[in-house]
Amino acid sequence: MRPETVGIAGIVLMLVFMFGGMWVGLAMALVGFAGCVFLGGMDKALLMLGGTVYHTLSSYTLTVIPMFVLMSTFIARIGISSDLFAAAHKWLGHIRGGIAIATIFACAIFAAICGSSFAETLAIAKVALPEMRKRGYSEALSCGCVACGGTLGILIPPSLGFVAYAMLTEQSVGHLFMAGVLPGILLSALFIVCIMVISYIDPKAAPPGEKTPFREKILSLRLTGPALILILLVLGGIYVGIFTPTEAGAIGVCGAFFIALVSKRFTWQNFVESLWDTVQTTGSIIVLLVGAYVFSKFMNLSNLPNVMCDFIGGLAISKYMVFAVVVIIYLIIGMFMDILSAIVVTVPIIYPVMVSLGFDPIWFGVIVVLLMEAGLVTPPVGMNVFVLSSSTSTPMNTIFRGVWPFVAAIVLCIVILALFPQIALFLPSHM
Repeated sequence: MRPETVGIAGIVLMLVFMFGGMWVGLAMALVGFAGCVFLGGMDKALLMLGGTVYHTLSSYTLTVIPMFVLMSTFIARIGISSDLFAAAHKWLGHIRGGIAIATIFACAIFAAICGSSFAETLAIAKVALPEMRKRGYSEALSCGCVACGGTLGILIPPSLGFVAYAMLTEQSVGHLFMAGVLPGILLSALFIVCIMVISYIDPKAAPPGEKTPFREKILSLRLTGPALILILLVLGGIYVGIFTPTEAGAIGVCGAFFIALVSKRFTWQNFVESLWDTVQTTGSIIVLLVGAYVFSKFMNLSNLPNVMCDFIGGLAISKYMVFAVVVIIYLIIGMFMDILSAIVVTVPIIYPVMVSLGFDPIWFGVIVVLLMEAGLVTPPVGMNVFVLSSSTSTPMNTIFRGVWPFVAAIVLCIVILALFPQIALFLPSHM
């Protein structure tokens, strides 16, 4: 049997295992190891497995994951999301659609210290949805802006999706973080435009609120100050080269812990729960990455990525046609899988093809994360929609009805980045 045929059979078997309920990391590791045994023999496969596990666990880059996870859990435990929303609400709540716009602002800022779409969606939903319901906002618009605003958590750095992509493709974590900043701002602006258009078309969907005295607006900024300083310290330090992403994560943890202590809302139980959440999240990510590395070794042995590159390169079609197909593939995958699982499954196969066609690897990483954002809020699953529906008892069809304008904004953002890739590459090119 030809090695490429073995590679294709391995991909099919891995998908069967995953859709059968097996953990993604375990399915990839099992199929990858079996494929290496078939193609290279047991001795070579065992040597590869031991080396891969050691390489993954001893990677200095890997330490960035528990650092940023712990930072986000510290911040989430003390209710910073409530402070951010309260401040944005005071400044914007009086205009039509203002509370929904304030929700997007809060999501964008909280994303810079969270890094998890699900955690951000839950945190913002607790404070934003009750306020929008009280003001008579449309349920579809309210849930739609929260669910889609929560997706900013995987685009605006620090993003665990970027870390996983960087480790699998050997790209710079810092460059990927910076590449996500301007697209994150662009997408936030497009979300706000969506809300303004909806409010204009249907004024009853987002009625204006009461004006807040200017003094209260200024005082509200005190609540957001610590979070903004932490964001500037972490991301600014990475951008100017004062410290590496891993060092930035450690500094972020110290800063978040200090903010938590000063806030007087942080208890011993919060501390223990934060550590336990970090251990669980980091452990699951490590299993995914080990599985992805093993599967990647199998793909290299099968020579399937090179065969795909040669085949696609020989076709008389534009590379942008290939890009369009990849976009559709990622949109479909994102409907059924979370971002980390989707990245570790697809990147070892698709990344070599895209790089061989001349696409920038940093830019492509941003595109992948954006596509995963769309998948988080599109049927039939829509993980963010499912999380929001479960936590608020809102029917999923109501939320899906509200997310479509924002999904269109995500697609528009992808088109803009495809036409103007320098939006994503500007900051990394100046590091």
